[in-house]
Amino acid sequence: MQLVLFDDSSRKSLFPFTHTRAIADIRCGILTMRERWEHTLNLRESSTLTEPYLQELSLPSIGHEFLLINGSLFPSKALLEAIYSLSFGAALYSDGKLLALRIHQALPAFSTLESFAKGLESNSFSEEINFLEKPWDIFSKNEDALKNDFEMLTDRRSSAPIPADVTVSGSEIFIEDEATIQPGTIINATTGPVYIGRGAEVMEGCLIRGPFALCEGATLKMGAKVYGGTTIGPECKVGGEISNTVFFGNSNKGHDGFLGNAVIGEWCNLGADTNASNLKNNYDSIKIWDEAAERSVKTELTFCGLLMGDHSKCGINTMFNTGSVVGVSCNIWGGEFPEKFIPSFSWGGAAGMSTYQLPQAMNTADRMMARRGKSLSIAERGVFKEVFEQTVRARDLVFGGK
Repeated sequence: MQLVLFDDSSRKSLFPFTHTRAIADIRCGILTMRERWEHTLNLRESSTLTEPYLQELSLPSIGHEFLLINGSLFPSKALLEAIYSLSFGAALYSDGKLLALRIHQALPAFSTLESFAKGLESNSFSEEINFLEKPWDIFSKNEDALKNDFEMLTDRRSSAPIPADVTVSGSEIFIEDEATIQPGTIINATTGPVYIGRGAEVMEGCLIRGPFALCEGATLKMGAKVYGGTTIGPECKVGGEISNTVFFGNSNKGHDGFLGNAVIGEWCNLGADTNASNLKNNYDSIKIWDEAAERSVKTELTFCGLLMGDHSKCGINTMFNTGSVVGVSCNIWGGEFPEKFIPSFSWGGAAGMSTYQLPQAMNTADRMMARRGKSLSIAERGVFKEVFEQTVRARDLVFGGK
């Protein structure tokens, strides 16, 4: 039976991160949602059912026996039991939300999945479910997800030894093979687990407070100060002061500057001394721009910082206001606060914005990826083109799409 992780209507509420990926490929905790389900179900790989323009980024679905699970869900014991008990031709719901289905036939199209599931035997799940619904869920649920992932990934395994010249408090520390922790590092794991991934490096003089994950091949730069609830994804290079922030992968914040209660997508670069506010001066609940709804929405959070989509960049000394949302492939600079919502493919800053034209944006992406031996695939170029077209209206609303 093949595992298929599907998107539902909530994917648009997770912009800008789902412009360029299925919900299942969002990182929250140590793992992505996909990796967590694959590990939980002891499967090597899974495929995706999502918008057609993103479908080519996924492995093909082969065969006629499929277990489909909503990619926004976090596994739980009760949910797993309900999914395992599904018979062929049955679907599982919770308050109208489609959670899973099991079929013995060809996959339906993404656009017809909801109507297809209504024709199956319906099962209800009455226990509480935990899922990603809004972009701020990624950082606000990261601490719990990180703790659960740590327990799952380290179960009945032994950590590599902690170097003698590293100061450690607490016992929940796991170091994968080929990871390096340089002298002068201080790790406090009394507040939560600390996970150092394979081939990752913690440079000299870092201060780490758990729960924290430094994923495979990532680097924590010298003298970094990291507070709990933070995940630095694979191959990222991060320094400065970080609190409750998730970096997806291959992104850089190599210098001083503060990020808190934030999410940074893939292939982003934050210039030296970039700072993002995460608290309003009046301590009021923070609103952010909901791109799909085209309006500001309440987060009900006191702390909410920067949400930045894939392939976006900002220059040195850039300042972001509380609850700022930056789309895909933006290039931002200037010494004053830019708008709180910067639509995808924007170029400029507080003094004014214009459209970051598609050929130039893809060239920049290729140049950054080449530094790590990669380039945009044909499928990824197709995603760039689709997102550029989808976000024309957003640019028109914000700056007239010049």
